[in-house]
Amino acid sequence: MAADRSTRNDAACAVTIEGIAHNGKPCRIVDNTGTVARAELESLLAELIEQRRFGLSGRSLAGGSSIRIGEPEFTHIQLGDDLYRFILLPYEARIEAF
Repeated sequence: MAADRSTRNDAACAVTIEGIAHNGKPCRIVDNTGTVARAELESLLAELIEQRRFGLSGRSLAGGSSIRIGEPEFTHIQLGDDLYRFILLPYEARIEAF
């Protein structure tokens, strides 16, 4: 499902777009830089929902034998010519300056 609501906090420059995850729970993407185009954020949120990336999951991020439920994932993402830090939490994706 595509994003259905957005808010902008000009003081912090953060942009939030909300949607509904595959399991019916609310989810959102937060651009803390305020620099990513709304259309790109909506597209990224829709893609994350389609790929069922939101929700609790068990992963071993370090490749070890222990699994932590709901542990955030940290990576980087390129949008246009810019590189950002990307943090995926159970029902929130965050874009931060790199």
